Amino acid sequence: MPLGGGTFVTQNKILPGTYINFISAAAASAALSDRGIVALPVELNWGADGAVFAVTAEDFQKNSMKYFGYGYAADELKGLRDLFKNIKTGYFYKLMNAGVAASNTFATAKYKGIRGNDITTVITVNVDDAAKMDVETFLGTTLVDSQTVLPNTDNLADTDYVTWKTNVVLTATAGLVMTLGSNGSAVTATEYQLALDAFESYSFNAVGCLSTESTIIDLMVAWTKRLRDDVGMKFQLIGYQREAADHEGIISVENTVSDAGALASSLVYWATGAEAGCQVNKSLTNAIYTGEFTPVTDYTQTELTAAIQAGQLMFHQVGEDVRILDDINTLTTTTLEKGDDFKSNQTIRVIDQIANDIATLFNTKYLGQIPNDADGRISLWNDIVKHHQTLQSIRAIQDFNPADVVISAGDTKKSVVVSDAVEPVNAMSQLYMTVVVN
Repeated sequence: MPLGGGTFVTQNKILPGTYINFISAAAASAALSDRGIVALPVELNWGADGAVFAVTAEDFQKNSMKYFGYGYAADELKGLRDLFKNIKTGYFYKLMNAGVAASNTFATAKYKGIRGNDITTVITVNVDDAAKMDVETFLGTTLVDSQTVLPNTDNLADTDYVTWKTNVVLTATAGLVMTLGSNGSAVTATEYQLALDAFESYSFNAVGCLSTESTIIDLMVAWTKRLRDDVGMKFQLIGYQREAADHEGIISVENTVSDAGALASSLVYWATGAEAGCQVNKSLTNAIYTGEFTPVTDYTQTELTAAIQAGQLMFHQVGEDVRILDDINTLTTTTLEKGDDFKSNQTIRVIDQIANDIATLFNTKYLGQIPNDADGRISLWNDIVKHHQTLQSIRAIQDFNPADVVISAGDTKKSVVVSDAVEPVNAMSQLYMTVVVN
């Protein structure tokens, strides 16, 4: 984050930026940014090394082999298919500890990992020009590249799958398989930290944590709290059985799956995508699970009640469907600043939307450009009011009164203070009905 952000206690910030506090009420071109952006550190057999790479939903369907090493329908991409059911773009970081790229006589796999061992180089003499060679590259049984060149690797162009070795004479081969590709050693918190550091330069709505290791989950929880509260990056972390986090930015998926060989945390894929893609005026309460895994849902009503009280996001069986019981986060300890409303992920989506949008508005239109005089503050007031009116028009907030937005000069000539009040709308989740029978 090149600009300052986060919460404030006193007006003592150094970095230019936007500092926003959200608190519960004591009694309990401004445009909306899009949703559906996810960040995911994930162990992969193929993919860019040591860097974040972006994949859109369309790219995932059309070019999954280039990015992840497998065709769209492959079993290895089951979790990612669940993730992409509800998102527009994913930022990925391949977790790998001391991985090795596969190679053969002519080329080296573009990326480290065991999937490179499935690359085969086929070289034949060109039927039309005996002075040239046809060089074909297969990943598994799929032809991914074909070139006709003079018989030296220096004449070959590197591809999405291989880097050709220099000055190697091409000789005919029916199929030379790459070998020695490795995923290396077990992934540790060190590799997760590298991923988290890289993600800090990006904006997203949700980040997933597939690890079941306490040290790694705790690392990601602490990272999320720091970025939300100190840096001003508003997103939610979706992890596995981490209800003890007790924070509105952390969502804890309790259920495991019964699929053989699947990660215990496999539902995090779908939940992360669903939370990121859920619109600001919607809730995932009672949403149907549309993924490919088989959630374990053998919970009693007593257990489900206890789960809600503990801040756990639960999947439960309703007829033939598996649905989300209640779209909640791990916040269980309420205060005057954070009341019960902050337990609802729909509420968090609303306030995160406001924080992200107003920060973007200020940082791009006002910071360093608009004078901090009465006219400048009136302009900012108009933009914030317009933004909130848009939220009200889509029924994300209600009873908005423009008079509740008060803008004044801060303690210095460069600072502006905004006092604001909004009432997020939540979807109906409980019906209490009394019927009088005459």
